[in-house]
Amino acid sequence: MRIYLAQLNPTVGDIAGNTARIAAAAGRALSAGADVAVFPELAIQGYPPRDLLENAAFVDAGIEALNRLARQTAGIDVVVGCVEKNPAPRGRALFNAAAVLRDGAVTAVARKSLLPTYDVFDEDRHFEPAARRDVHGLAGVPAAVTICEDAWTDREIFTRDLYTHDPVGELVGRGARLVINISASPFALGRRSLRERLMREHARRHDVPVVCVNQVGGNDELLFDGTSIVVDREGKTRARLGAFEEEERLVDLDDLPSPAGPGEMPRASEAFRALVMGTRDYVRKCGFTDVVIGLSGGIDSSVTAAIAAEALGAGRVTGVAMPARYSSEESLTDARELASRLGISLRVIPVDGLFQSTLEALAPEFGDRPPDTTEENLQARIRGNVLMALSNKFGWLVLTTGNKSELVVGYCTLYGDMSGGLAVISDVPKTLVYGIAELINEEREVIPRRIIDRPPSAELRPDQTDADSLPPYEVLDPILAKYVEQGLSASRIVADGHDPALVASVISLVDRNEYKRRQAAPGLRITTKAFGVGRRMPVAQGWREDLPA
Repeated sequence: MRIYLAQLNPTVGDIAGNTARIAAAAGRALSAGADVAVFPELAIQGYPPRDLLENAAFVDAGIEALNRLARQTAGIDVVVGCVEKNPAPRGRALFNAAAVLRDGAVTAVARKSLLPTYDVFDEDRHFEPAARRDVHGLAGVPAAVTICEDAWTDREIFTRDLYTHDPVGELVGRGARLVINISASPFALGRRSLRERLMREHARRHDVPVVCVNQVGGNDELLFDGTSIVVDREGKTRARLGAFEEEERLVDLDDLPSPAGPGEMPRASEAFRALVMGTRDYVRKCGFTDVVIGLSGGIDSSVTAAIAAEALGAGRVTGVAMPARYSSEESLTDARELASRLGISLRVIPVDGLFQSTLEALAPEFGDRPPDTTEENLQARIRGNVLMALSNKFGWLVLTTGNKSELVVGYCTLYGDMSGGLAVISDVPKTLVYGIAELINEEREVIPRRIIDRPPSAELRPDQTDADSLPPYEVLDPILAKYVEQGLSASRIVADGHDPALVASVISLVDRNEYKRRQAAPGLRITTKAFGVGRRMPVAQGWREDLPA
C-alpha cells in the first residue's frame, strides 16, 4: 500500500478553507500514485472547535463540506477527520469521526471511542463515544482506523490507565493488519517522543505497521507539532515528518525507507520553534498582520521580540521603549541595540510626564501615605495604556512579555505589563527564557550580552531587582514545576529537599494570584500544565496545606 501522509495546519471554523486544502492535498496524493491519503483529526472543522459544535449551522456546514470533498477526491481512498451527527435519540448529539471516502462517496465512518476530559480536553462535553468499533478496508487492506486518544492506552507507559478498553488491541484482534491513527495531539515539551514511543509499542505488541498523522499549527493557546510517523511491525520508526511545519509525504508500506534517526531536539530549540509557530498562527488566524511589544531592555521582552521577528518578519514588529525616572540608560541603550540587530522598528515614548501628572492627580487622595507598590503599578499601567493606544490606532496586536515564573507568583501588574492580546512566553519558566536567549545567540549575538548577564529588574523603583521579591529563579522554578505541573503536595516538595518556609511562601503566592491569571491574555502552551483551559482553579477558595513546623 502506498500511503500519503498529509500533515496540515487547519484553522478552527474555516470549513471552506480547510476543505479546499484537503482536496488539493488529496489531488497531489493521487498524482503521486498513492492508494490512500490520510489527514488529521477533525481536519475539516479544525481542532479544537469547542462550543462552535453547539452551532447547528456550523455542524451542517461541516457535513455538507465532507460530502463535497468525497465527490472531489474520487480515484483515491481518503481518511479524514470530521464531525458526524448521532442519529440515536439518546446521548451526545455528535461523534468525533474519521470518514473513509471512496469513489465519490462516504463509504465508512470510524467513531472515536475514548473521549479525553482532562487537562485541555473536554470532548465529552459534545461527543458521544463509539458504541462499537469496526475494521475498515483501505485499498484492500483491513485497517484499524483510530482517532488520537483511542491509541493512548498502554499500561506499561502510563502509571494509571484512564480507560477500561483498548480500541487498537480490539481491532487488531478482529483482523486489522494496519493501524491508522489520525490525531490532533497538543504539543508539550517531551510529548513528541512520548507519542512516538506509544505508537512504536502498539506496532511491536500487535505485529502491525502503524501510521499516525498528527495536526500541526497553533489554534488559540494550543500548539500542535505534527511529527507524523510511520512505524513498521517491529516497532521501528521508518518515516517521520517535520516538527512545527506542514509536510506531505508518500510512504510505500511494502517498501519502507531505512529507519529514521532520533527525533529529539534540545529543550530550548523545541520551545523556540513551538513559540514561533504559535505566534505566527495566532496573529494570522486572528486577522492581524503586525504586532507591538514593550521593549524594556530586559531578557523577557528581548526573547519575545526575537520570537515575533522570526515568526512574522522584522517588518511586522514594532518595539516601544517607554523610559521613566527609574529606567537605566543601559536599558534604553540595550533596547535600541536589540531592535537594530533584529531589524525591527523602535519607538521611544517617555512616560515620566504621564507618571508625574498621575501622581499629582492622586496626591490629594493618597495624602501622606508612603510610596509602595501602588506607584510601581502606576508606571506599568501607564505603559500598558500606551501600548493599547498604539494597538487601537494602528491595528497592531500587543504581545505581552511576562514569563511563567512571574505569572505564577503574581510578579506582574494587572492592566499593566499583562495588557495585551497574546502572552507569548507565559508558559516559559524564567530559566528556560535564558536558555532560549542563548539559543537565539548561537550563530550571532542577536540579544546583547548585557541583557542576558544583567540581574533582571522591573525598574519601577530605585535599584530594584527581581531578587528583592523572589528567590533565585534556579531555586524558584523547580518548586513551581513540582507544584503546578506535577501537582505535588507541599509536603512532598519539602521531602524532595526544598526549604519548608520557602515552599510555603511560594505556594501561597501561587494560590493567592489566581485572580490575576484569570484575567491574563491567552498564552501559548508548551508545558504539560499551562494556565488557562488546562488548569481550572477556583479564585475564591480556602484550601491551604499545613506544613509541619
